[in-house]
Amino acid sequence: MQSGGSRNDRQNRGRYRAGGQLSTHGFEHRPGRDAAGAASARLAGHRLVPLATALVQEDGRVLHWSQEAEALTGWSAEQAIGAHPVQLLLPEQDRAAAEKLFDRLVAGRGWSGTHPVRRRDGSTVELEFHTYPVTGPDGRTLLLATASDTEALHEVESDLAILDGFFDQSPIGLAVYDTELRFVRLNEALARINGLSAEEHLGRRISAVLPGINANEIENVMRQVIATGKPVVDARSHGRVPGDPRRDRAWSASYFRLEDSTGRVLGVSSSIIDVTERFQAEARASRAQERLTLLASAGARIGTTLDLKRTAEEMVEAIVPKFADFATVDLLEPVLRGEEPAPIQPDRPIQVRAVAVGEAYGSGLTNVSDTVGGTTEYGPHRVYAQCLRSGRPLLKPHVDEEVLRGLVPDPERVAPGIAAGIHSYLLVPLIARGMVLGGAEFVRTRNPEPFGAADVSLAEELVARTALAIDNARLYRRERETALTLQRSLLPQEIHRTLGLEIAHRYLPSSVVSEVGGDWFDVVPLSCGRVALVVGDVMGHGIRAAATMGQLRTVARTLATLDLPPEQVLGRLDETASAIGEGQFATCVCAVYDPVDRSVVICSAGHLPPVRVDPDGTAHVIDLPPGVPLGIGGGAFESVEFTLPPGATFALYTDGLVERRGRDLDEGIDLLARTLATPGRTLEESCDAALSALVTDGTEDDIAMIMARVLPVPADRIATLLLPSEGPLPARARRFTRATLDAWGLSALTDYAELVVSELVTNALLHADAPRRLRIFRDRTLTLEVSDAGGRPPRLRSSAEEDEGGRGIHLISELAHRWGSRPTKHGKVVWAEIELPYRAG
Repeated sequence: MQSGGSRNDRQNRGRYRAGGQLSTHGFEHRPGRDAAGAASARLAGHRLVPLATALVQEDGRVLHWSQEAEALTGWSAEQAIGAHPVQLLLPEQDRAAAEKLFDRLVAGRGWSGTHPVRRRDGSTVELEFHTYPVTGPDGRTLLLATASDTEALHEVESDLAILDGFFDQSPIGLAVYDTELRFVRLNEALARINGLSAEEHLGRRISAVLPGINANEIENVMRQVIATGKPVVDARSHGRVPGDPRRDRAWSASYFRLEDSTGRVLGVSSSIIDVTERFQAEARASRAQERLTLLASAGARIGTTLDLKRTAEEMVEAIVPKFADFATVDLLEPVLRGEEPAPIQPDRPIQVRAVAVGEAYGSGLTNVSDTVGGTTEYGPHRVYAQCLRSGRPLLKPHVDEEVLRGLVPDPERVAPGIAAGIHSYLLVPLIARGMVLGGAEFVRTRNPEPFGAADVSLAEELVARTALAIDNARLYRRERETALTLQRSLLPQEIHRTLGLEIAHRYLPSSVVSEVGGDWFDVVPLSCGRVALVVGDVMGHGIRAAATMGQLRTVARTLATLDLPPEQVLGRLDETASAIGEGQFATCVCAVYDPVDRSVVICSAGHLPPVRVDPDGTAHVIDLPPGVPLGIGGGAFESVEFTLPPGATFALYTDGLVERRGRDLDEGIDLLARTLATPGRTLEESCDAALSALVTDGTEDDIAMIMARVLPVPADRIATLLLPSEGPLPARARRFTRATLDAWGLSALTDYAELVVSELVTNALLHADAPRRLRIFRDRTLTLEVSDAGGRPPRLRSSAEEDEGGRGIHLISELAHRWGSRPTKHGKVVWAEIELPYRAG
């Protein structure tokens, strides 16, 4: 059923349609099309494609016209019988050539091919024709013609090709059986599964082909599907096949009934998947169910207290006699003393003490083992010591006198042990957090089944839980001390002196809660003499809160040193807190102070508002957009900027300072403001006064506080040059730099500074909207900064040898101690730092 014919056929038909002239190429007889015609007939027999038939007399008149012909052409039998089909189906200009072909066909030549015909409604349809000269009852020659819609044939061919491809290429086994359950067809995947060729299956039933499987059950299922028409999914079969005769296998099969378009039952089809591994896994799971039940029961009983001895007893009680007939738990001496055990050395003996012993059935093994509290020493080459040193279980599934002699510490225990019926032994080291704490021994006497691999896994799980519970008591006593040490190490160890700002700070751990908190503060020196002040509070207590505090403090310090504005610092910090884990929330306030213009840019993430005290003693709370706590995610943060006069003070703090039971939070903040407003105190005295006024009977939370007081900047520490929009700006900047450094006694740095300033100004001229201001600042280093209106930060870029420019930033990078840029409201600032001579600081 080749719809389009060969390439030449399609070209010829194209010429026929285009030229409007009937050509013998369009009606060319093509040998080999009879097979296609037969296929069409078979398809038509299944009522897949209508097959039109017509019988034409020798004189060219229609003698018979089928219903399918009427459906394809639109011409009824009454209209077609007695008429010439050429006149019905072809336009006038094509009829002469068609009549010549008809004469050849009547003369005895058959013809097959495709050709468009005209329907009654004037539309065109391409049909595939097959003609056969036949002899009528009276001896006259008749012409039998069949025709099918070419497009419908193409669709059927495509569907069959898809079905054949699916059947042949499917990786799962597929088979078709007749109503007698005999193989009609199967794919290569099923043939490989069974280990026989497809030909060896055909015409035979499963029971004959595969006698090594449960064929009767399979065939009963297939009969049920044929009888009811209800598909069966995941029907299991098992056994051995010729392709793998030495191993039991399992399969999952699905069956459904096959019917033709009339509803006649043709047979049954199946799809088969090898599920041997799943079948074996289910069997193993069934055998392990009892062990899992024991594990769940024991897990609920072990570790209910923080007592070493009781925890060991709970494990022994849980497994005797369900798992072992005798068990003992021994611990290393350092563990009993509350110390962290050292790794077991290969050349030194070990000492263990029995803390729990249990037996079933009165075997008498307790009489030959260590009593509770008894100590045993094992030499470095003994099996017990080697097992604990390796950290891996020791399994002796079958124990005799020789094996037992290598296990016990005293040869006198061998005979009583054999007499008690010891036949299987298991030793599992108690390991918690990578440390060996001791060992747990399991013995079977009356239980005839030896310990196996599954028993080892179960014992390891039980012993691991026991070891963890035992170690928890030791760790609990050390947790607070460890957490406090961690917290102190994460806080600033030294506060650098900041020009134009006096800073005092306090940190007070909680005196009530047994766990540490997550309060922190930080003072971060920035470029150009600026400083960032950060105070934060992680919600909750304990090591986790302290660890989270350390992470957030580190990230906040890093972000601040990147010259990010406070709102961006908190935004990135919020992302970090969200990524740490669920429930890790924190509040934070970040302020950046610039000593040159005494400006403060401050932003809050759900933190308490800062308190400001002016030089005249007026104290008030700084109103900030509240923001959401860190870790909520997706919050928008907004900063506030203001200027402080010399002598003004502002304080950042955590809620542990102002929050108390029975006292409103606003009352605590007001009390803090009134305390700080008292005149005549140094900054350190103000910190002490705040703690004395607000922390009278201990605190339930940690307290972190920073106080900062604005100081005037000496005139010999800063110099500013406004850069006009016209004139030789680099030369003017160089002259100003030289004069300033000479006045400050820094002439040794003039050459370097002039070159750096010249490159900064030139870079602004070339790549920004012209420089606006040059500022020279002397603090811990000599800072040279140029502000411009451009928004794009400078960057290092490669320059070829023949390039005339592009090396300015490279030059600055080589001459300066460090350099960078930061955005401003009106553009950006590009700065570079030069280290001062030692005596110039």
